[in-house]
Amino acid sequence: MVARAADTRARATEFPERSGACFVKTLVEMSDIRKAFAGTAALKGVSIGLQSGSVHALMGENGAGKSTLMKILAGVHQPDSGAILLDGRQVAFHRPKDALEAGISTVFQELSLLPNLTIAENMFLGREPTTAFGGVDHRRMRREAGKALAELGLTLDPGTLVSMLSIAERQFVEIAHGIMTDASVFILDEPTAALNAADVEVLNRHIRRLKDEGKAVVYISHRMDEIFAICDTVTVLKDGELVGTRSLAEMTPAALIAMMVGRELADLFPQRGDAPGPAMLSVEDFRITERSKPFSLELRRGEIVALAGLEGQGQQRFMRSLVGQYHPFAGRVAIKGKSLPLPVSPGGGVRRLQAMGVGFVPEDRKEDGLFLGLSVAHNIAAALHSKRSELALAAGYQRQIADTMSSLAVKASGPGAAVGTLSGGNQQKVLLGRYLAADIDILLVEEPTRGVDIGAKSEIYRLLRDFAKKGGAVLVLSRETVELIGLCDRICVVHNDTIVKQMPAADATEHNILDAALGANGEASGAGGERR
Repeated sequence: MVARAADTRARATEFPERSGACFVKTLVEMSDIRKAFAGTAALKGVSIGLQSGSVHALMGENGAGKSTLMKILAGVHQPDSGAILLDGRQVAFHRPKDALEAGISTVFQELSLLPNLTIAENMFLGREPTTAFGGVDHRRMRREAGKALAELGLTLDPGTLVSMLSIAERQFVEIAHGIMTDASVFILDEPTAALNAADVEVLNRHIRRLKDEGKAVVYISHRMDEIFAICDTVTVLKDGELVGTRSLAEMTPAALIAMMVGRELADLFPQRGDAPGPAMLSVEDFRITERSKPFSLELRRGEIVALAGLEGQGQQRFMRSLVGQYHPFAGRVAIKGKSLPLPVSPGGGVRRLQAMGVGFVPEDRKEDGLFLGLSVAHNIAAALHSKRSELALAAGYQRQIADTMSSLAVKASGPGAAVGTLSGGNQQKVLLGRYLAADIDILLVEEPTRGVDIGAKSEIYRLLRDFAKKGGAVLVLSRETVELIGLCDRICVVHNDTIVKQMPAADATEHNILDAALGANGEASGAGGERR
């Protein structure tokens, strides 16, 4: 197994335990890498070795230096000092194309697809095949892109504009793009952040195939179950420094979390609330589509309720029906006893819901939630401004902004810092803070910790639970089953556009949630969504 990069320099090692290859060698060695931005050290002498036929996890909290280290290997950044050896030969990558030509393929956490181009055009960007007459061979691009997508089980048309894809579909296109290249080293930075459990297993099959072919895979993720399912070795960084490299066969999730942040797994989730109060959100005979079965749901004061299920089964369509981004077929909705006429207007749905005391936190905080070029202060104040009349004089809200940043422990240079410069966890806290500052009663939250590190996850869980304990109510959907079990009071499983089972989160297991999500025991009854 890999111990430290210095121990693995240019030697072949027997690796029989978890690797698909009988003998492996060090394909990449990064030694004593240092990097600073504007005088702030991002990497402080980090070393890591990547072996053939092995999946190497790279972990640490946001800001630990993981992405910076991999961007140096990918040619996005150049190190201030240190050495990179590829097959024992020192190399320098001055641009991403240099790394790609050397056999290093990267799928970054931040999606890099161009929305105004098709899937095929994105997958061949910068290396378009040509016809005998010198023009771009679009037919070949579509054919080969379709083949790569099919290998991941996708039936997407390669001629589809990327702007028409969901977040999960875009992520799979990114992954297909990376896997399609003839590389020896693959860097996957949060590749499953937008994928559900079934899609993750599809990806894992392809990672195992790459491993069996003798490739080296770097896997960056905050999801413990994925790390232990797919990886052989883990390197942990903290504040730009190397904490250590270990064999995962010798680790437990609790030990790995303690290595990263000094906390045990059980400490991530706050204690559940007491008996809930009156209904805050009531849904009756709701039908997402004409063919779907009706269901009913109550969200009560003081509780956090989850919408669980496989991708595309209706949980997001239901959530977005409440804010006007989806047109349901039928149903009745009441917010704190006041009827919400359906369908909700697409143009003013979010604003109308906020006037009724409801905040909506979308899955894609960067595209749909935050104003990345504006300050933290402007982003938090957006909800406060929207509550006022259009003719009212502008207000500063400096005190509310400062109190919100303090109570949410937002790490920023100040309220004037551009929100686009913050880490993912702090961006998510700013988005939550927008509605907490506006004194709303109900939160509708999609993927509360998408792309967020372990430490920030714990803080966000605490913020949501504190909101509920103070009399709020939270309806949340997430692809992370463990998150729903640990965070929520009640879990509603959605299958085929209807709620097929409800269960107390304290009694739920990953197995019985997946069993219901697959529709294994029949469909739902009507009101309440309970099984027959």
